[in-house]
Amino acid sequence: MTQAISIGPDPDHGPDLPALLSRVGAGDQEAFAAVYDAACHAVFGLVHRVLRDRAQAEEVVQEVWVEVWRKAGRYRPERGTVLNWILTLAHRRTVDRVRSVESAAARDHRAALLDRTPEFDEVSEQVEAEQEREELRRCLRSLSEIQRRSVTLAYYQGLTYKEVAAELSAPLGTIKTRLRDGLIRLRDCMGVTA
Repeated sequence: MTQAISIGPDPDHGPDLPALLSRVGAGDQEAFAAVYDAACHAVFGLVHRVLRDRAQAEEVVQEVWVEVWRKAGRYRPERGTVLNWILTLAHRRTVDRVRSVESAAARDHRAALLDRTPEFDEVSEQVEAEQEREELRRCLRSLSEIQRRSVTLAYYQGLTYKEVAAELSAPLGTIKTRLRDGLIRLRDCMGVTA
């Protein structure tokens, strides 16, 4: 049978940690305080050395001591010393915290990348817009000269019906009719449903 390797102070000098931990498993708070006093510096040192952040180390150490309180009855002396068992719990919690922090950082990084990604495909939007413009130009060429000029003046140059009529030297009623007929033909040409 192999002998357990001890980390920390000599287990023969100091409190009887296995007996104390057994009492902790039964809910003895005084025994817990004694185990805490014997191991608190080693636990904090290990956790702080890995995390390098005092606040996070304190949180993890607190979680470790809660776990020691809850799992004290599971300790098996044949598998190692009490201090080694507690330090193993501390190491596992610390590794979990490191992984959690790294995962959160990666998640934040992915979220930041998504924030910078446009909500639409700019290239396809540009291609579609250009195709629509080309279709509109083709449909405008299919209009009569007076319809095309009326639509262009009213919708591309922003003139009122009255100004279009003055520009084209035509009666206002004629311009309104040409615009209405031109827009209907454009709508039909482009396949827009009313």
